[in-house]
Amino acid sequence: MSEQVSVNLKDGKVVQVLKGTTFMQLIEQLQVKHTSPIVCARVGNVLRELCSTIEEPLEEVSFVDLTEKDGMRIYQRTSTFLLIVAVQKCFPSTTVLVNHHIAGGYFCEFDKHLECTSEHLQVIEDYMHSLVEKELSIQKSTLSVDEALRQFKALDMPDKEALFKYRRTSTVNLYELDGIKNYFYGYMMPNTKEVRLFKLIPYAHGFILLFPNEQNPVELAHFVPQPKLSHVFKESENWARILDVDIVASLNNLITEGKLPDLIRVSEALHEKKIAQIADSISKHSKVRLVLIAGPSSSGKTTFAQRLCIQLRVNGLKPHVISIDDYFVDRENTPRDEYGEYDFEALEAIDIKLFNEHMARLIAGETVEIPRFNFKTGKREYKGHTITLEEEDVLVIEGIHGLNEKLSYAIPKENKFKVYVSCLTQLNVDYHNRIPTTDTRLIRRMVRDYQYRGLSAEQTLAQWASVRRGENKNIFPFQEEADVMFNTVLLYELAVLKNKAEPLLFGIDRRSPYYSEAKRLLKFLEYFLAAGTEGIPYNSIIREFVGGSCFH
Repeated sequence: MSEQVSVNLKDGKVVQVLKGTTFMQLIEQLQVKHTSPIVCARVGNVLRELCSTIEEPLEEVSFVDLTEKDGMRIYQRTSTFLLIVAVQKCFPSTTVLVNHHIAGGYFCEFDKHLECTSEHLQVIEDYMHSLVEKELSIQKSTLSVDEALRQFKALDMPDKEALFKYRRTSTVNLYELDGIKNYFYGYMMPNTKEVRLFKLIPYAHGFILLFPNEQNPVELAHFVPQPKLSHVFKESENWARILDVDIVASLNNLITEGKLPDLIRVSEALHEKKIAQIADSISKHSKVRLVLIAGPSSSGKTTFAQRLCIQLRVNGLKPHVISIDDYFVDRENTPRDEYGEYDFEALEAIDIKLFNEHMARLIAGETVEIPRFNFKTGKREYKGHTITLEEEDVLVIEGIHGLNEKLSYAIPKENKFKVYVSCLTQLNVDYHNRIPTTDTRLIRRMVRDYQYRGLSAEQTLAQWASVRRGENKNIFPFQEEADVMFNTVLLYELAVLKNKAEPLLFGIDRRSPYYSEAKRLLKFLEYFLAAGTEGIPYNSIIREFVGGSCFH
């Protein structure tokens, strides 16, 4: 008689199952139904693949679908595997490169062996749908690193072979679908039958693998072209390829060869050149009086603004920095979010009328007393800080709503220059596993919060969902309104952040609701060799997070 074990579900129900039952079989036994596909299980705060077996009594078992970030990641990863398999089956001599997230999906491109045409994409998409209709199993195998390296070599996967040269792990998980094997950074769905929502859309020099809408995962995301953002991504990726640092293994090679100082110098020089070019663009527009800087959390806006001011001075302009935060309405008038908490990121949290009145008067040549917001009392104060704009003066204004035309509605467009600042990671784990830009920003924020605000990594993770909601509402919809975009990411930065972030993440207890996220980030950081801060200039963007900035 096979041994039975008890499974306590998070909703209070207790069931008995045979030892060795998979979580997929448990779902079928319980007849669990969600509106979107169930892609994995959660035991306490630990994610478990649906193909994994139940070998002991379990507590607090629940099931994860696409309404959760972890679930959406697994669905996107599985869809990507279908794409890779379809390309390899339909066009065997072609490699597909998975680059970055944009416009509701992953931007991908083919290597030089295949032209990206609508006809080719239709052939590939049809094959992907055939894999779904066949309801094929996705087989997982766990190999020793040595055996995995042999397989990577046999499969002509030099990017993965190089990656595991540095990874300190004893085993590697490979997945197989329709006879094609691959490695992925994270869990996978157990079969293809639920991977029904995707679409391939020609875009720029490649195509978008479009995914379900994160807010409503029963329908596809709405595709909106983002040409300016695409241009910045392409420019950054080309730069990474020119330097031969487009995947993590290339960065690790530079570190072991003692060439990191050169990469630091070149990366920082590129930033300075780009900032100088932006200052030149502003200087050429004689009617520009307001430079509005916006971007998501931890994108390095503060350091960028300071360095831009220096370059504006080089061009003979006199910048005056104004923070939009100083125009907050008094605390009691701040709008509240759906949870009843003060929503400081809402546009209505700013006294827009007063801001526009002050900016218009300054442009007209008047002297204006600028308020300072007292965060302790929750009120604006006037301390005699006045500004008068001379002919060569410009206002540099930093705040999350800078790109939103409603913020500066009274100021003519010819008097404004908008800059979108973001951290757009051009480095990938390998050719099929991208590095989410949000992960780089989250790690930056975690290190900075601990360094300067005394917050633990758990506290940063607890705030992150709220931060992301604010960005999706107040920043990302307006990014294409920018006159110019600046990418603050540095090719070497994750090697430097690793030293600072790992101890903070290890401090998150297994009982924490953020344990699985901490574990995911730790696994991600394992791919990188660590590097110190030696040789990083004191005006570097990354100094804003790791410490030692000359602007603090």
